[in-house]
Amino acid sequence: MSSLLDRRRFMRDLGVSSSAALFLMNLPSFAQAAAARRKQRLVFVFSPNGVIPKHFWPETQGPEFELKRILKPLESVRSHVLPLHGVCNQIRGDGDGHMRGIGCLLTGIELFPGDIQGGSDTPAGWSMGISVDQYLKNKLQAHAATQTRFGSLEFGVMVPDRADTWTRMSYAGANQPVAPIDNPYKMFDKLYGQTKNRALLASVLDDLTEDFRRVEKKLSKEDRGLLQEHVEMVRGLEKQLAVEVKTAQSVEPESKDVGHATPELPPNIEQENDNIPMIARMQMDMMLQSFKADFARIATFQITNSVGQPRMRWLGIDEGHHTLSHEPDKNEEAYEKLIRINTWYCEQVAYLAKRLADTPEPGGEGSMLDNTTIVWTNELGKGNSHTRDNIPFILVGGGLGFKTGQAHDFGRVPHNRLLMSFCEAMGHPAESYGNPDFCGDGVLSGLV
Repeated sequence: MSSLLDRRRFMRDLGVSSSAALFLMNLPSFAQAAAARRKQRLVFVFSPNGVIPKHFWPETQGPEFELKRILKPLESVRSHVLPLHGVCNQIRGDGDGHMRGIGCLLTGIELFPGDIQGGSDTPAGWSMGISVDQYLKNKLQAHAATQTRFGSLEFGVMVPDRADTWTRMSYAGANQPVAPIDNPYKMFDKLYGQTKNRALLASVLDDLTEDFRRVEKKLSKEDRGLLQEHVEMVRGLEKQLAVEVKTAQSVEPESKDVGHATPELPPNIEQENDNIPMIARMQMDMMLQSFKADFARIATFQITNSVGQPRMRWLGIDEGHHTLSHEPDKNEEAYEKLIRINTWYCEQVAYLAKRLADTPEPGGEGSMLDNTTIVWTNELGKGNSHTRDNIPFILVGGGLGFKTGQAHDFGRVPHNRLLMSFCEAMGHPAESYGNPDFCGDGVLSGLV
């Protein structure tokens, strides 16, 4: 088979369902005979409200950098870690710091004028441009060798359903926000077909298992192992989804004045806030499996939203994250809680990285982490100052071909140049990205 269409026809002739075909057609046994370029995957992980710089950024640059307290969970994949200090979101214009922080983060361009009122005197609307994840998705989908079933997948954890500038970081184009899927049921539906109830879910899984048995003899030994892992993952999801997880649609409104207007959120505090850790793991496990099946090579993983207000009671913290982020550094109790909150976010990045590191690259060499770069980022550099200088950009993995296992300090460069670096590393260089005024010096040096 020399094309994606040929493989689809082959699966149809085998008599397998479309759900099974989505997975099977990307196995090496059925893949194109022509050798393709090295597979590259890029994942953007978002957590909100800034970090505690003293316990986040390495003080030593180069390969001898130390992992501070917040980044300690990455110790097991340290050789794959690349902290980038001094990368700043310099986009100005309409909207408050949180709005421009998330809305310009991956687009590198201003927000449209609008009627969403933030903490500044100037309201704003959506971003004026496409985000780099969607830009790269389009580029990859335009070529048969890098084309996948979905192109990109947008995962979320407790992202409010309400659509406004605080809740969206991915854009298909100017004024076109992309909503993440934060309900594991809905993500499962997207990947494997409609599963409106447990009985139907079981039926879908039974059909998949039967289809997989039908083609098992046609697979290589490696692919049979991969197939068995996939079946076990699907069965595991069935057990996990047996207890319906109601993902929260919003968070409780602020109980104190934090100095600026915030979105008006419904006071539904009994909405499974405590299920955030389970939802995060379920979503990351599905992301890993979708990568193994080559459903997509671009993904976003958005944990809550800008001005996110989860209450991390599983850490013994009852206050909302955003409320705590506004406390002064001299508030030692709040300071300590923020360190623990950000460490928990890092643990999620580390979990995904470790899963990828422990998984051999299907049909290739090395681990999946060798071909995947996770970009952990944030809308602010520090919560209580609302600065967008030193935006957290922690890269993990070898997908982009950057030299990892070292730390960089770029001083103070526009983050547009980092977005350009992503594009170039993925094989689709751009003369500028977002606002060209911040792209004059080109891609960042020293990354490769």
